[in-house]
Order: sequence, then structure tokens, then C-alpha cells
Amino acid sequence: MSLFSTWKELRKKGVMGINQRNADYVLRYNQRHLYPLVDDKIKTKERALQAGIHVPPMYGVIDSDKQISSLADIIQGHRDFVIKPAQGAGGDGILVIADRFEGYYRTTSGRLLSDEDIEFHLSGILSGIYSLGGHRDRALIEYRVTPDPIFSAISYEGVPDIRIIVLKGYPLLAMLRLPTRQSGGKANLHQGAIGVGVDLATGITLDGTWLNKFINSHPDTTNPVRGVQLPFWDSFMSLATQCYELTGLGYLGVDMVLDKDRGPLMLELNARPGLNIQIANDAGLAARCRSVENEIDRLAAKGIKKPSPAKRQAFCQRVFAQPLVVATVSDESANKAVG
Repeated sequence: MSLFSTWKELRKKGVMGINQRNADYVLRYNQRHLYPLVDDKIKTKERALQAGIHVPPMYGVIDSDKQISSLADIIQGHRDFVIKPAQGAGGDGILVIADRFEGYYRTTSGRLLSDEDIEFHLSGILSGIYSLGGHRDRALIEYRVTPDPIFSAISYEGVPDIRIIVLKGYPLLAMLRLPTRQSGGKANLHQGAIGVGVDLATGITLDGTWLNKFINSHPDTTNPVRGVQLPFWDSFMSLATQCYELTGLGYLGVDMVLDKDRGPLMLELNARPGLNIQIANDAGLAARCRSVENEIDRLAAKGIKKPSPAKRQAFCQRVFAQPLVVATVSDESANKAVG
């Protein structure tokens, strides 16, 4: 089969390519002046806090070389914390400190860093070596997320996250990203993490994709990734749905985590979310976008221009429900209330 015929077949199945994503959705629905709200993690966090959306608590911000010496005051009382470049992408520049030892900082991998090492890292963040476009940046110091025990059987170190792609406030596709040994404990697909589809209706995981290949089990734990019931699923869906009102961006990816103590937390937003989520779900984004756009047009014809987040969520959970899958992993945390 030729490449042309293969692409025609993919388009017929509603699979979205990068050019279609950029032209028909990113450029069409995302106004440029709103990008700083998602490209800068500090601005995103501040806006979320104002809207009452749960995020990892922020300990402080360092925005100049003179302020690097204030780190000790910012982290006072915290043995663990995370340092992030405000405008970083792909997880680059993120430093996770898990503990302290004899005046050193211990990373999650066990490496010991001195004060000078931390100061050097902060200086690099400020210079912009991790930022989008290489512009001068700020360093965010925040709470370190501890993954819910539900992930212990299907993840290698690090913090798994959940991405939901949203169009005009309608959730389209969801994916659980699981760190592996190859990804260095990061939930980054390009570095070797696993992407696992998630049924929008139930929050039960589907099959996985690893390095663009379908898999059934985690390569490090060897446990199956399919059939895991994610706790608090309606809370994740509701959180993602509300991010349309939060930013005004019509097409975005919402990245969230499940902390063992604080429940669902929004981590960051992405105005240009990747397309691998289609592989993880074996479903096309373009087809789901058309369904949502048709629903928007139908409601507009009836004079309903802005349905509530709850109604948008209910529509997607009804229309995009996957065939029934049986949960194989459960956890007592699923019965806890969100704090």
C-alpha cells in the first residue's frame, strides 16, 4: 500500500495529523495573546489558584540571580521540593529533591547535590537554557507530588500523569503517561514513557503504547496496564473541562496528577498538545473534534451558546465511551473523598 493511500485511510478513520492540528485547531481556536497563560507555569498556577482549581502548592519564585540566595528561606520547613523552569517544555530543567542529607540535597535517583550544584542549576534556568525560544526565565519552587499507590504496580519511579485534550471545553481523549526505566522516571513519551488510553466514561485504562508500539504490560514491572480503574475520574474530567474557562484557549492539553494526600491536581496546560494520544486510544482526534463541533452547532441553533462544564463533560462521557473493560487493579484510595 502506498503512503498516499495509507494517509487517505487514516483521514477516513478520523486520525489527525500535525498540519491539520496546527491549521484547523491550534491557529483557529487559540488566540496568540493567551499563550503566556499556558507557556508560563507560574502564570498558569496563579490563574488556577484564583479560580479555585487545585494545583501543587507554590513555595516561591526566583526571578533574578540576586534572589538565588533566597532559596534557603523559600524551602524552609520542606525536606522535599521541585525546581522548575517557568517556561520549560518536555520536562527539561526540572529538578526533584526527595530529601536532605548532611547538608546535601538528595534527588529521587539518589544523587547528592551541594548548595553550589543547586545554585548552578538555578542560574541555568534563569539564563533561559530550558525555556521556549531560549528567553530569560524564572524558577518555580513547588510542592513535590507523591504518586497515589494505585500506580505502584504499573509505573517505574517518577510521577505518572494524566493528559486530557479539550476542545472548546469538551474533553476529547485521555491518556495516562507512565514513567519507565528508559524514560529516567519521567512521564515523557519521547524519552521512553508509556502512553495508556483511558475511557472517558469510566476512567478505566485501555491498551498502552511504548515507542510507538502497542504493549499490554509495563516493561519494568511486567504488570498489565489495561483495566486499571483510576480513582476520582469524574474529578479529573471536571478539572480538565473547566480549563476552557480558565484560559479562554479553545484547543489545549490539560496535564494532571494524582497525589496520595491531595488527590487530583492540575500540573500544567499545553496549547499545542501532541498527537500520540490517538495511538494510545486507537481513536482519531479529528473524528471526535467533528462530533464536538457538530454538537456546538446544534446547541447554537437552539440558542445555547455556552453549555455548562457539567453538560459538556456529560456529553463527551456519553458519546465517546469505549467498549466495556473490566478493572483488574483497585485501591482503597478510590473510596477516599477529594480533599
